Amino acid sequence: MNEIKQLINAINEFRDERGWKPHHNPKDLAISLSIEAAELLEDFQWKSSEEAVEQNIENIKEEIADVFIYGLMLCSELDLDVETIIKDKIKKNGLKYPVSNS
Repeated sequence: MNEIKQLINAINEFRDERGWKPHHNPKDLAISLSIEAAELLEDFQWKSSEEAVEQNIENIKEEIADVFIYGLMLCSELDLDVETIIKDKIKKNGLKYPVSNS
């Protein structure tokens, strides 16, 4: 089993032990992901990147983890293979934004 699947299993086990699955439908997971991303932005608000990282690195790490957790849970709920969808998106972006030869 690859590491991403192991992470998803650990996240789902944590969720299931607490009986949260009924609340983790695709809509609510997408909302939660957006909220956590906004909380990450708060760490940078009104500061330079350097100041934000220096002052808030611990919270930044926690918010990034929350974003990834909700993203992985959403993939699990929609039965999406994380590695495949990321590779497909990189390919699509490569066509949309080709490397300049200049």
